Amino acid sequence: MVPFGPVTLTPLSTITVDGRDVRVTLHTAHDGIEFVGRLFFAESGWSNSGIPDRANFPGRSIDDVLGLVRDLQPEELAQRYRRANAEKRRYHGLRQITLEVLAKVRYMNQVGVSMRTGLLDAEAAHQEMELTEAQMLELVVQMKHLAGVEN
Repeated sequence: MVPFGPVTLTPLSTITVDGRDVRVTLHTAHDGIEFVGRLFFAESGWSNSGIPDRANFPGRSIDDVLGLVRDLQPEELAQRYRRANAEKRRYHGLRQITLEVLAKVRYMNQVGVSMRTGLLDAEAAHQEMELTEAQMLELVVQMKHLAGVEN
């Protein structure tokens, strides 16, 4: 979920799954078309938001989304937690570098657009693109060292 508006956090409940207490929270934001909610599960003692459920819950309002989620039975929440836990990210280093590469791609596109609209002169844009390309290549070289490494 890529939020356009502020994210509303709604604590829902705490469920017990396989002997662990799991906090369930709904994160809802407006994506430019509708409100989209996503469940997050955090075991007791975790200080972060937890791990996200794969599914999104759309609605015309936050209350619509909340209504959909509140209809879920505790057994369904437990199943969603097990699925989210099985699919959680294990390769954080590689993920971080991937996000950095994507940020560089977006920046390079901004430079290109700025040049084509006359906000940047061609020489400055060329230099900036060369620098960004070199940074991207460094990141790609680092990827092979992080591939398959869990952290």
